[in-house]
Amino acid sequence: QVQLVESGGGLVQAGGSLRLSCAASGRNTFREYTMGWFRQALGKERELVATTRWNRGNTYYADYAGFVRGRFTISRNNAKNTVDLQMNSLKPEDTAVYYCAASTPPSAGYAYWGQGTQVTVSS
Repeated sequence: QVQLVESGGGLVQAGGSLRLSCAASGRNTFREYTMGWFRQALGKERELVATTRWNRGNTYYADYAGFVRGRFTISRNNAKNTVDLQMNSLKPEDTAVYYCAASTPPSAGYAYWGQGTQVTVSS
């Protein structure tokens, strides 16, 4: 079992920045997890924002949805079992509840989810 706790959401003006953090606990193989940030705006479906995936050794791949590429950066600290999402140049359309999720091998899907943190961007 993996527990995920997000933090760092809040209210920010358009053009501003926020940093979300997700702390994972429950297992000792965090370095092998694929970690993702998702978001869900009111009345809309949940969508993938960014992922960090273990390749081998100390190599990780990051991938981003087109609507955040160049503005958001996902990073992880395996020593602390955390994954962060740095969000810059925020837009009102980035307003949503942001969720951290974990996919643990050998499973392919995201089996573990945090409770979510609200991000509100005012115009």
